[in-house]
Amino acid sequence: MHKPLVWLPACHRNLDLSDPGGYIVLADRYAEAVAEMDLQPVLFPLAGAGDVDALLPLVDGVLLTGSPSNVEATHYGGTALPTDLLDPRRDALTMRLVRAAIDSAVPLFGVCRGLQEINVALGGTLHQQVHAQEGLLDHREPEDEPLEVQFGHRHEIRIEAGSALEDWAGGTTAQVNSLHGQGINRLGTGLVAEAFAPDGLVEAVRVQGSASFAYGVQWHPEWRHATTPFYARTFEAFARACRERCARRKSSA
Repeated sequence: MHKPLVWLPACHRNLDLSDPGGYIVLADRYAEAVAEMDLQPVLFPLAGAGDVDALLPLVDGVLLTGSPSNVEATHYGGTALPTDLLDPRRDALTMRLVRAAIDSAVPLFGVCRGLQEINVALGGTLHQQVHAQEGLLDHREPEDEPLEVQFGHRHEIRIEAGSALEDWAGGTTAQVNSLHGQGINRLGTGLVAEAFAPDGLVEAVRVQGSASFAYGVQWHPEWRHATTPFYARTFEAFARACRERCARRKSSA
C-alpha cells in the first residue's frame, strides 16, 4: 500500500545567470514535513494549468508552499512592482490548481505564498508591501539574522473562537513566525478569516463549505513543526484529510 501522495507545486528560478533554462526548486523543509507525516511528497515539474485535470485525480492532497517570489499583481488587477521577484509559471499553475482542488474535494493547504495564492485564485487582492501600509506592521523577517531567528516566533495571532485553528492551537491566541512582505487585502470569494495579526492583517483562512480540508496560513508551520504543538497539529489535520482521500480513492479503484 502506497502512502498518500501530496502534490507540492515547484518554483521556477534562474539560479545561474549563465543558464537561461533556469531551475525547478522546492525547499527541503516542506517535503520533509510532508514525509514526516507519513505522506509521500510528489512533484510534477513541468505541469501547467492544462495538466491539472489529468494530474489532480492521482494525488491525495495539495500543499502550496511559501517562496521568495510574489503572486504577480496582474492576477488581482494591480501592477507588479520593480522589486517583485515573480514566478509566472507557478502562478499559471496554482491559479487553476486552487479552484480544481476545492471543486474536487482534494485537501488543500496553503503556506505563506500559498495562502496568498488561494486568496487571489478566489478573486481576492493583496497588499503588495504590507510594511508600506499605514497602520500595518512590518511582517518581514530580519534577513541579517540566522535562520533560527528569522523563523522564530515574531508576534501573537488572535484566533476565531470555535474554529479548527482554536483546536490546533489549544486556545484563541498563539505565537507564530512571520516572513512575508505581501499579505491579504480583500478576501477572496468563499474565504473566511480565522486568525489575525495584532495589526488586523488576516493570518489564516478557510474555504467556507469545502468538502475537505481547505486552509491557508500566513506563517510557516513547516519550520520545526515536530517541536511546536500548534504547527504539528495543523499538519496532522492536513495529513488526516489526505489519508481519508487516499482510502476513498483505493476503495473506488
